[in-house]
Order: sequence, then C-alpha cells, then structure tokens
Amino acid sequence: MNFSLYIAKRYLRSKSSNNAINFITYIAILGIVLGSASLFIVLSGFSGLKDFTLQFSSLIDPDLKAFPTEGKTFTLSEEQISQLKNTEEIAHFSKILQEQVIVTFDGKNYPATLKAVDENYESVTSIDNAVSPGNWFEQNTNEMVAGWGVSVNLSFGVLDYGKRVSLSVPKPGKGQVSSLKDAFNTVDVINVGIFDINETLNDTYIYTPLSVGQQLLGVELNAFSSLEFKLKPNADEATAREKIKQILGNPVALKNKIQLNDAIYKMLNTENLAVYLIFTLVLIVALFNIVGSLIMMILDKKKTLNTLFNLGATVKSIQKIFFLQGTLMSIIGGLIGLLIGLVLVLLQKEFGMVPITPSLPYPVSVNLWNLVVVFLTISAFGILASKIASMRISKNLLESAL
Repeated sequence: MNFSLYIAKRYLRSKSSNNAINFITYIAILGIVLGSASLFIVLSGFSGLKDFTLQFSSLIDPDLKAFPTEGKTFTLSEEQISQLKNTEEIAHFSKILQEQVIVTFDGKNYPATLKAVDENYESVTSIDNAVSPGNWFEQNTNEMVAGWGVSVNLSFGVLDYGKRVSLSVPKPGKGQVSSLKDAFNTVDVINVGIFDINETLNDTYIYTPLSVGQQLLGVELNAFSSLEFKLKPNADEATAREKIKQILGNPVALKNKIQLNDAIYKMLNTENLAVYLIFTLVLIVALFNIVGSLIMMILDKKKTLNTLFNLGATVKSIQKIFFLQGTLMSIIGGLIGLLIGLVLVLLQKEFGMVPITPSLPYPVSVNLWNLVVVFLTISAFGILASKIASMRISKNLLESAL
C-alpha cells in the first residue's frame, strides 16, 4: 500500500490526544455532511419545481412547431401535406390558425387569442385531458373550448344555448368604415368545454374548429398560422427538422418544446444557478474548516512527522499524507451527506412531508445529474482545501520539531 495513503488512513481513523483537535475535526466533517445534503436537497427541489411547472404547458406544447418567418400565415399545398404524412419521423401533425380576437358575451368584451385547430390536434397534444367541465368540440361546428380565466371574466359556462359567445376580428383593408358591422368579422359560437392548465394559458386562449377560424379570418383554405408536430417515440429530432424544412421551405421556422418555452427555461435555470452558487458558498466555508483542522493536526503531530522525516520520508510524501487525509474527509463526508439528502428527497417524494398547500406537497425530483454536480463540487473544493493545508508543511517546520 502507498506509504502516504496508509498513514493518512491511520490518522483519519485514530483520535488525537488533544480533544480540541478532535472536536474541530468532527465539526469540519459535520459541516461537509450538512452542506452536501443541503445542496442536493435544494437542487432536487428546483428540479421538481421545474418539472412541475413545465408539465402544465407541455399539455399543449408539440414536439416541433413550424411558423412563418414573415407575415402571419403561410400556404401549404396538397403535395406538401402528402410529403409530411409520409415522413417517417412524424406521427401526427395539426394545421393551426391563430389570431387575437374580441370575445363578447352578455354585453361584456374580453381580448383573447383564438387558436383554430383541425381534427389532428388532440393527437398532437393532450389538451382534451385538461378540459373539465364539458368536452372537446367536434369539427365543422360552431363550437368553442375556452380557458378557465376567459370563462370567469365573461361569466359564461358550458352549453349555454340561450346566450351565444361572439368572436370578432377587424376586417382587413383600408379607408373609413361607417359602422361596427363593416369594421369587424363576427362569428357566433357555443362554448362546450372549459380547460384548466395554468393561469397564463387559462386567461389567454380559446379553441375552435379550423373551419371557424377560416370563416372568421377570411383566409384561404390552404393558409395557416402554424403546423404542430408530434414525433414518433424513437424519432431523431434533428432528422425530423431537416426533412420538415426541406418540405416547407425557407419562409418557415421550427421550434421544439424548450425553444417554445425559452423564457420559462431561462428563468428556472437562472434561479437554479443562483441557489447553487449560494449553497456552494456555504459548502466552501464548511470545506475550509478542513484547512483549520488539518493545520491543527499538523502542529499536534510535529514530533511524529519529524521522526518520519528523519527515517527518510520526503517533505512531499509527508505533505501528501495530509492532502489525502483532507481529501478522504471531504469525499466521505460528501457521500454521507448525499446519502442523507437522497433519503430525505425520496421521503418527500413518497410521503410529501413538506407541503406547499394542504393538498399539494412541495415537488422534488431525484436527478442523477444533481448527484454528480454535488459530488464534483465537494471533491473539487475538498481537494483544493486539502492542498492549501498540506502546503503548510515545509522542511523548516519538520526540523523545528526537534
């Protein structure tokens, strides 16, 4: 066995004759254990919060979305539709018309975003799972599904045949208008369902069949605001992107789920990084307690080290003893902390010990990447702290023990 490692392990297991040094060593190891456990728990909490936040928007987010780079719509030929249907990576795709509209009910107006979709939309997304009360609409009908916030603001419910909902958009063109009828295209619809996803989407969107959007916006039958794609489970996204771009041409851009929610991802990642840096600072303070512990131990064992030096041990090999001892303390303490953190996270995941509300436990996620990040952080700073402490050993120090 390596001489320095053998001595380092002996020093790690044995107690010093000085109780103060033993106490400082225990405090240093405890700080590493608590620091690593805290860092892992916080990172797991943010991972859970990220998954919890994105699971709602993912209900209506396609795997890929194509939209025009210029203007509001692009045209899609029958040949292009056929090519998309025959693309191996694509499971389903849906044609979309989207526009800002005024929703009117019982004398009240509310601005919303109309999303007129075809019959494939339910296969591309899971929007129908979020509809309650009511149901998803049938195609080629004057039906609508509204967000919870839209329905609350306008005070309408489901299947109210006595009072219809009106959707209005300004008519395109120039010049003066003599009446509101000439200024707006209007379609009357019946609300058949209410979806509940998150506050932003609930307050913003209404859904109708594609035919209602075409009638309201007065666009050509082959003009669409976007195409939304669901890829097959084992499909390669890069390959699918390339094939879709070749079919649709340059005027169309493509985004995946992350790119569609880039603001949310940036916010969550920034918060995650900030918390990581804060708790890493705490961990650094705990790790540098090792420096003090090792220096105290070096001073306590000066006579023993002098004996090793006189027996032929080099200064570097003696430095290596305390470097390895500090590294072992950091890694062992970090692993114990990770184990404690993992157990607590699993308990929270299973039993919801810390709630956000009485019915909602704080979300956590066990992520292998978080384990790796915490372990590497502890190892890196533990090695640095051990190196700093071991460098205090010099030839003059060893000779002064005589």
